Amino acid sequence: MRYPAVPWPWAALLLVAALLGQEWLLKRFGADASFAETAYRTGLATVGATAFALIILPRRRLAYVLGFLVCAGLMAWALWLQYGLLLEPCPLCVFQRVAVIAIGLVFLIAAVHNPGAIGAIVYAGFAFVAGAIGAALAAWQVWIQAQPPGTVASCGMGLDYMLETMPLSEVIGTVLKGSGECADQGWLFLGLAIPSWTFVFFVAMVAAAIALTREE
Repeated sequence: MRYPAVPWPWAALLLVAALLGQEWLLKRFGADASFAETAYRTGLATVGATAFALIILPRRRLAYVLGFLVCAGLMAWALWLQYGLLLEPCPLCVFQRVAVIAIGLVFLIAAVHNPGAIGAIVYAGFAFVAGAIGAALAAWQVWIQAQPPGTVASCGMGLDYMLETMPLSEVIGTVLKGSGECADQGWLFLGLAIPSWTFVFFVAMVAAAIALTREE
């Protein structure tokens, strides 16, 4: 895949501007900038991960295989957090896992099919729907985690119990409201919690799927 080249002085200038913007956020809002700071850091990570994915993107079929492996690896990591570190996933996390699995299946089917340009557009559409839903859920959880303590409802019913006792539409509405377990950041990497990194993943995967629609 070829992309328009950006002269290194402009790339360096953009990097410095991004870092200065982060410093300004920290000084301007201080401790009250939890959501603004997290959103900014998540945005930088998203741009970096997406750019990296597009730079290393191989030819179409291999890219689909790699996309599936990334999704499988992410699910393996999530299961390790759950059973290795005993971090139980909240209902919103489970919904995001479903979106990851959906994108993984799209990539797997596409790899087996090895489509042309038209087929790649169809698969990109499916990946976009799953990724957009996953990214929206992740962004919503990032916002929930940024709320002051006490403003989010306490931990509620487990997802299994809700699915057994409530209609699906009511389960979805209850989960989207968020609860105490969804507000708990738990595991952190480079200052960002799990939903921030899943947001980065969804955007990068969708961008890669769209890039694969180009003629080879």
